[in-house]
Amino acid sequence: QEQLVEFGGGSVEAGGSLRLSCAVSDLSVRTNCLAWFRQAPGKEREGVAALYYAFKNEYYATGVRGRFTISEDNAKKMVYLQMNTLKPDDNAVYYCAAGPACSAETWSRLATYNYWGQGTQVTVSS
Repeated sequence: QEQLVEFGGGSVEAGGSLRLSCAVSDLSVRTNCLAWFRQAPGKEREGVAALYYAFKNEYYATGVRGRFTISEDNAKKMVYLQMNTLKPDDNAVYYCAAGPACSAETWSRLATYNYWGQGTQVTVSS
């Protein structure tokens, strides 16, 4: 059973930056695709970014492209989300997720992922 633990959330003013980190217990074929999702109050969980690291394919939601960057450190078993130019609309609980595979068509679907972290809060004040 894979375990994912996120950390690095917090409060920041609009325009600021945060880096989220996710520790993955075991990088394997079960975790080829690593992703970040978020859920704002009263809204559905949505995909933010994903990385199919075997092929170095990156996917981003339209609203974060150019501001957020997903990356991974295989040796440290970590996946990161660098968030720049944060906006109040980015307020949410952010979740790390892992699954066996993803593509441009599937990366943002919840069902693509078998493993989820507990979430970390990101608060952006205007």
